[in-house]
Amino acid sequence: MTPEIRTRYAFTVTALIGPVTSAGEIGTGVRRIIPIIGGEVKGEKVNGTVLAFGADFQIIRPNELIELEAKYAFETDDGAVVYVENKGIRFGPVDLLQKLKRGEPVDPNLIYFRTVPKFETGAENYRWLMEHIFIASAARHADRVVIDVHQVL
Repeated sequence: MTPEIRTRYAFTVTALIGPVTSAGEIGTGVRRIIPIIGGEVKGEKVNGTVLAFGADFQIIRPNELIELEAKYAFETDDGAVVYVENKGIRFGPVDLLQKLKRGEPVDPNLIYFRTVPKFETGAENYRWLMEHIFIASAARHADRVVIDVHQVL
């Protein structure tokens, strides 16, 4: 037997986003770049501010499957900087994904939006972020993305 996989809620990242830039059809889908312009991190063991740089680099496949790769950083309330690379997918009914693109509200439970964030930091207090695997469930809103991060135990 191998150890059972369990998860524990760690924290929530609310990333504020700017206007979408599109590089157009690249042969495998449409490349979009969405700037990350701020936000917050809130949890039991980590709290802080999403720094106003970074972006989510997306490819929207012809079947509307969206591949995401966000790169950004946050600063904790005690001054540590944590770099984040967050890869994942978003998928759902085409009509609902079109509503999201237009900035219209959509029930997050109707869209599959999951990611695998990785963290890097030199701050000893937050080394645990590099010593564990994390998975996340996310929701896209017109001006922000909300990401509930769970530690895999």
